[in-house]
Amino acid sequence: MDKFHKNSLTFWAFLAPVLFAFLMVVVIPFFVGAFYSLTDWNATARAGNSLNFVGLKNFTDSFRDPSFIYSFLFTTIYTVLNVIVINVVAIAVALAVTSKLRFRNVYRMGFFIPYLIGGLILGYLWQFIFNNAIPSIGEHIAALRALADPNNLVLSKIPTAMMALVIVGSWQYAGYIMMIYVAAIEGVPQELYEAARIDGAGSWMQFRSITVPMIAQAFTITMFLTMVNSFKQFDVNYSLTAGGPATMFMDKSIFGTELLAMNIYNTAFVGNDLAAGQARAVVFFVVIVVFSLVQVTYNKRKEMEM
Repeated sequence: MDKFHKNSLTFWAFLAPVLFAFLMVVVIPFFVGAFYSLTDWNATARAGNSLNFVGLKNFTDSFRDPSFIYSFLFTTIYTVLNVIVINVVAIAVALAVTSKLRFRNVYRMGFFIPYLIGGLILGYLWQFIFNNAIPSIGEHIAALRALADPNNLVLSKIPTAMMALVIVGSWQYAGYIMMIYVAAIEGVPQELYEAARIDGAGSWMQFRSITVPMIAQAFTITMFLTMVNSFKQFDVNYSLTAGGPATMFMDKSIFGTELLAMNIYNTAFVGNDLAAGQARAVVFFVVIVVFSLVQVTYNKRKEMEM
């Protein structure tokens, strides 16, 4: 056996366990789930009764369901806000911890730690802050007395509850995105900044004309990660708001802060309509793929322009 074939055999031997796990955990379940989305799979069928093929009925019913339509719109708005806030905070913090700031390594660790905390724990922690800590502050500070009013609780209204989701999501994820920006910023040649300073360029001009173009690839990665993570958000949504408060949409009472992932969960496991939940999961997958391809293509084009 020549060296090429020996190296190739070694390569596939090491890759085989990963491929096997990927097939068993991702690929095969996806196609099985796609099949179930075309049936009447529910709690009864799950118990052993036969399945009936219903075609695209679960998909058409989903697009007639006000809760699914609302969750799709709400998730889109949430994703846009979350992507903007996370990236703005992350790059601002990255610029701070790559400067000559004292204890910058300590700050890096501090900003990254929230990412290591589970989303369920963060949701319950921030729920306590919004429902108990902030009203308590309002009770003791006259100027903030309005915060103690039960009608003004952050999680009691949809706009402020959405912003609470964005705040918690950013607090958790910005530190991780910061590390990507830090790696990109530290890879920019310092000679460029020195030349710019000699030419009289200020900090903003250096950032706009040197830093942004040089870390364009990092923007592509971080935009992709934050967009996908925002679309798939479930744990924080579940523990922070549980989908509430309720609202009316298309003459139906629905959860006001229910993201798509939570809508799929509630449809499948709370409503025991597993086939409909699986159909929505397939639609969810297609939406993420389309949005991701559009985002990556756009950012790659911007990279070339820079």
